[in-house]
Order: sequence, then structure tokens, then C-alpha cells
Amino acid sequence: MVEIDFVIVAGFAEISGLTVETEIEEYREGGVNDFVHKLVKGTRHVPIVLKRGLLDNDVLWKWHREVVQGNIVRRSGSIILFNESFDEHRRWSFEDAYPIKWVGPDLNATSSEVAIEQLELAHNGFKIIK
Repeated sequence: MVEIDFVIVAGFAEISGLTVETEIEEYREGGVNDFVHKLVKGTRHVPIVLKRGLLDNDVLWKWHREVVQGNIVRRSGSIILFNESFDEHRRWSFEDAYPIKWVGPDLNATSSEVAIEQLELAHNGFKIIK
């Protein structure tokens, strides 16, 4: 389940991008041959990717359109994981997010697959709440 600005937006079939990478720079010190110094350069948050079946609810599409039109509205939100009893098991809260990519469904008249849309969100990091 995804919540944006404290409003449940939708459930998603797949969510990825809950990744934090710390970049390093290797430094070889003259005369030291048994190891290489590793210096921290910075931390990067990978975009969050949300995938779901196409719905009539177009809140996320409208948010993406605002960004395309130059009105970048940053929002906070959460990704909520429920257990088998539908109790909240874990929550990842992200900050200052905005859409950077929307992918529409692949349409094939000979297939019975569900039409899937995808939205990518840039953000300034997330916290694990529970």
C-alpha cells in the first residue's frame, strides 16, 4: 500500500528501489601495497518504482503531469507492508518525492495479461518506521 501526503493512494503489485548506496573513492597511498584506502564520497537514494494494474484512479498520473508542466510538487509518503492478518508490519517513509518517469501499459489484443502502469519517484531518502 502506498500513502502520499497521509492519503492512501493505492495498492501496488510491485515496489522496488528501497535502496541506499554509499559511493566510495579508492586511494592508493604511495609505498603501501597491501591495501587501498576507501574514502566515502556520498550517499545516493535510488528512485522508488511503483507498478500496479491500470485503474480509474488517476491521482499519480495527474501528479506526474504537474511535473511535466514545470510545477514540481514534492510530497512525502510511505510504503506500507501488511502481514497476513492485514496488520501493519513495516513502513518505509520517504521525503520530498516527485515523479520522474511514468510508463504506460503494453497493450496486446492477443494476450490476457493485466495492463500495468509504472511510476518512478525521485526522493531525498527514506526511513524505516516500524
